[in-house]
Amino acid sequence: MLRRQAFRLPPHPASVSLARGRVRDHLAAWGHKEESATLDDAVLLVSELVTNAVCHGRVQEREFEVAITVLSDGDCFIEVSDESPAGPEMQDMGPLAEGGRGLRLLDTLAEAWGVWQRGRSGKTVWALVRA
Repeated sequence: MLRRQAFRLPPHPASVSLARGRVRDHLAAWGHKEESATLDDAVLLVSELVTNAVCHGRVQEREFEVAITVLSDGDCFIEVSDESPAGPEMQDMGPLAEGGRGLRLLDTLAEAWGVWQRGRSGKTVWALVRA
């Protein structure tokens, strides 16, 4: 059985913590213990993807969408959609850089991830976190 929650948020820095909280609550309600690596990894990746949507999404966009699906085996499927057609790109960052490591985290923690282009409607960045 799939358990999915989707919600929309404004492209504002405060949306990052709101998304983390809603995803954490959803995963906890569907059986992921508070100290589970899956829950922690999923929340961290949502935080990174939402930060990217807030920082790099189109300015005229009113909202972006976050969706989290808990699969029958406990795996988590994360989707963050915004109206920007530009896909994320790995940054080659130096050791003192303050940002630009989000996709490296995504690449390390997710079993798989990618981008679905939605034509004129932007893109969805997705990630699968194994239980």
